[in-house]
Amino acid sequence: MPPTPRSASGPAEFRFSRMERLLRGDAVRTVTVDGTPAEFVTDADLVHRILVRDGKHYGKGELFQKARILSKAGLLAEDDALHRHYRRLAHPYLRTGAVLDHAPVMEKVARDTAASWRPGRPVDVQAEMCRAASGIALSTLFGGLPGEVSTVLVEHLAVLAREMIGKPLHGRAALRRRPAQRLAKAFAGFRSRLAACLTDRIDAPDSTAGYLAALLSDAERNGTPALSTGQICDEAVMMLTAATVTTASVMSWALYVLARHPLIEEQVLKDLARTAGSHAGTPSGHGHGPPGYTLRFLAEVLRLHPPVWITCRKALSDVTLGERTFPAGTHVMFSSYLLHRDPGRYPDPHRFDPDRWLTIRPTAHDTSYIPFGAGARGCVGEAFAWKELEILLTAVIQEWRLTLPPGSRIRTAADTTLHPQRLLMTPRPR
Repeated sequence: MPPTPRSASGPAEFRFSRMERLLRGDAVRTVTVDGTPAEFVTDADLVHRILVRDGKHYGKGELFQKARILSKAGLLAEDDALHRHYRRLAHPYLRTGAVLDHAPVMEKVARDTAASWRPGRPVDVQAEMCRAASGIALSTLFGGLPGEVSTVLVEHLAVLAREMIGKPLHGRAALRRRPAQRLAKAFAGFRSRLAACLTDRIDAPDSTAGYLAALLSDAERNGTPALSTGQICDEAVMMLTAATVTTASVMSWALYVLARHPLIEEQVLKDLARTAGSHAGTPSGHGHGPPGYTLRFLAEVLRLHPPVWITCRKALSDVTLGERTFPAGTHVMFSSYLLHRDPGRYPDPHRFDPDRWLTIRPTAHDTSYIPFGAGARGCVGEAFAWKELEILLTAVIQEWRLTLPPGSRIRTAADTTLHPQRLLMTPRPR
């Protein structure tokens, strides 16, 4: 993998242009990650085979340091049956109907976040989006918490999310002591407070709502809890962190793009005014006609800045990719960043163009666009994420016009998520 050398001034910038140059053209190419060989797949049809058609023949890869400190007992379980069980358990709180019920809470959190800013005073956009997404996740998925408890949990979840977003994936950077210590401290700080809250809820399960209530009431056939108290806490941390880091990264990019493209911002504002109160949906081809401009804008943000930008799977048996067969244990990698910039699928792929989605309609069988993954282990919260992004975007840009410092250059950091390395913006009232 091709990062630039590290300098004394800060972390290296990942060379995406080099990755594209080296890997484009070969459907499958052998690469090395931290001394371990892997097969890098750039063909969307083969990625569909890995994630969907032959998904049962692939397990989680081990080359990247993504979420190892989080839960492995629920949605992240290696066992497919366990994963399906917890997916079904979470689904009632993340399906489209439930998301619409969540909308008023999402709107309150989003507007409270925007209202806390001051004209002319720069804000760390990524930190603010972590705070907003943390508040939304806790309020909607783990409702029923006392106000003062929720406030403390939001603060600590936002810190954990920021550390997780910037967690290096591989190489010596992933093993450096200071970032690892900061992440471990943030994880322990949030988990200990959530565990204390969870202990209170076990004695009074009726006071708990959302996915946390489902975890507490989930039982095996003999009536014993399916997960221990510690596992329930880990699962809660995992769900809340996952719901926060991706949203915060995508929203940071969305606000950056609007600051760079005033004409696009104007069209988004007009579309939001025209469609106030309606449900944006997703650009997946459901419904009639092409998606509205705001949805096309968000789809384009996710195309060029997919938060989960690289993925590794491990073959559980001998597998065939194209004309080659690989033995069990082979590491297989693919990148949504590369798939989303395939010139054969997306003309002028590096250009930000929301209107390309007037003619491109992603389907479940098209893995050239997978910002939320695909197959049995695709993101269970996709509908939740689309609505949350729409609401956060509306709350911020209807209140503020955000500007970048003159001459600023925002670097792309290729860590656990694809995020802007440092994004300070100045709010001005509309």
